[in-house]
Amino acid sequence: MKHDFSVVIPTFRRPQQLGEAISSVIGQAGVSVQIIVVDDSPEGSALELVNRLNDSRILYLQNPEPTGGVPSVVRNLGWPHAAGTFVHFLDDDDIVPAGYYTAVKSAFATHPEVGLVFGRVEPFGVGPESQLQHERAYFADAARKAAGCRAFGPKWAFVGRMLFDKALLVCSASVVRRECVHKLGGFDPTIRLMEDADFHVRVMREFGAFYLDRVAVRYRIGAASLMHAPNPDQRQRDSERAGHRQMQTKYRKSRGAVEFYGLAVFTRTMLRIV
Repeated sequence: MKHDFSVVIPTFRRPQQLGEAISSVIGQAGVSVQIIVVDDSPEGSALELVNRLNDSRILYLQNPEPTGGVPSVVRNLGWPHAAGTFVHFLDDDDIVPAGYYTAVKSAFATHPEVGLVFGRVEPFGVGPESQLQHERAYFADAARKAAGCRAFGPKWAFVGRMLFDKALLVCSASVVRRECVHKLGGFDPTIRLMEDADFHVRVMREFGAFYLDRVAVRYRIGAASLMHAPNPDQRQRDSERAGHRQMQTKYRKSRGAVEFYGLAVFTRTMLRIV
């Protein structure tokens, strides 16, 4: 059966938050959805919830070789089952705002040349207030920079910001055309952290992006997560830096040194002025 959106939700022992994420998807009006829950827990922590919901739109998959928290591997198990025109990789503790899918579908129709649509990230949760303020300031700045990128077309400024400045989005904030995910082969399983930034850079460079100036996701802060942590330890910070270096190295090898260093200069001069 054909759907507008296939929503891939990796999950690990958080049935309550997963239920809230699923409800936010099912509640999207004016579009058809398919939900693919990929359970990374060996005991199948999400199966009871999915059975209780008893909704034909929800497909349950269990990772036969649980990773203990490698998002790229878990997401890559889900997207080959996608039957939707667009694919949304939603974290199991995040919330999709009402009306977002309708707005995204309209944006893709208006901008048929792009492969990715993303919007603003709205942090919420039970974490320390200082952490929430930090996250809100980070994503407010990311939104301003993403809006500014639109003046330079669908590719170069977005790619430059992601490679040489800061991540403009989280995975839950973006929606990608299904054929683009297939062409790129999904996520790079060799990158432990920053794998979503690497994926978005490749989509932006190959197909282009459109920034939709509205809240795309309510991004939960404070709970233990496969995807993020409010107070990362040194090992996680080192993994993030390693992932970022790996992303840059891949880009330089695939696109060439001239483009890579040209983008670096463009980002650190023209985009900084803007």
